[in-house]
Amino acid sequence: MSVRHAGPAIAGLFAGLLMASAASAADTSIKFSLDFKFEGPSAPFVVPVDKGYYKAEGLDVTIDTAAGSLEPINRVASGTYDMGFADVNSLIKFRDANPAISIKAVFMVYNRPPFAVVGRKSRGVTTPKDLEGKKLGAPAPDGAFAQWPIFVEANKIDASKVTIENVGFPVREPMLAAGQVDAITGFSFSSFINLKDKGVAVDDITVLLMADYGVNLYGNAVIVNPKFAAEHPEAVKGFLRALVKGLKDTVKSPDAAVDSVMKRNDVAKKATELERLNMALRDNVVTAEVKANGYGAIDSARFAKAIEQIGLTYKWKATPPKPDDIFDPSYLPSVAERKFN
Repeated sequence: MSVRHAGPAIAGLFAGLLMASAASAADTSIKFSLDFKFEGPSAPFVVPVDKGYYKAEGLDVTIDTAAGSLEPINRVASGTYDMGFADVNSLIKFRDANPAISIKAVFMVYNRPPFAVVGRKSRGVTTPKDLEGKKLGAPAPDGAFAQWPIFVEANKIDASKVTIENVGFPVREPMLAAGQVDAITGFSFSSFINLKDKGVAVDDITVLLMADYGVNLYGNAVIVNPKFAAEHPEAVKGFLRALVKGLKDTVKSPDAAVDSVMKRNDVAKKATELERLNMALRDNVVTAEVKANGYGAIDSARFAKAIEQIGLTYKWKATPPKPDDIFDPSYLPSVAERKFN
């Protein structure tokens, strides 16, 4: 090769190497499973897509909907999804039943769970004990229904006097609106808003937030497939850094953040999803604990007590887990980055 032709050839090779390097650094793919449809509370996950926060971390993130907060656990455990958004209490039970699958939570989003029993005053439901003699509509894979035994225990409900009807998610609120059931289990911000949307008067709706009635648990968290985490630890950290930015943007301006949801759900109404998002932020995300300690982390002592409470109504197949068995804080962004402001 002559000196005259070496320059362009080397330059071309160098450019190719740079492009290959940039592609490998910028294209770590993450398949992420939500717990439900694209609704207001999913804004913190989709805002980083629209604002380029994931891309800035070198990630190509695909976000899919799911049919309840149990589905992401099965998806992530099987490896069909790399990460997901799931009920941490259901994860605790899953890990007990499947000890060989070391799937963990890495970021707590719902510091206070949205699990609720939602009833109608006109159907005679205003307190937990009122559920005796009533019909409760509950989807089997519902994260809120999974906590029913704890709710029963904490409120001294005679469960034998409650008729449980397994209903699908799409017909849950319509059945309550039509009076086919007296109450339902669900996430407070979903069932309340959906009932309003079905024409049920606000003053006829009773929301029994389980966290107000003795269910002292955490809620939904980001979970990660153990193989993916081991092979791509920096990608997991990058995802959480981007999520924190999206979460802060959402808290700062819910009205703008919900537009990212509307782009992905063409049948949704902005006012409805904004109200749903504001309820989730107020009741589940921005708690006193989060204001003091920042987003994403857990209080180990509180988490240990939550595991104990699960054990009141769930028979462990193995030794009850410790907080570190379920929650791995090593991927969290710095305290300064997670600080609430």
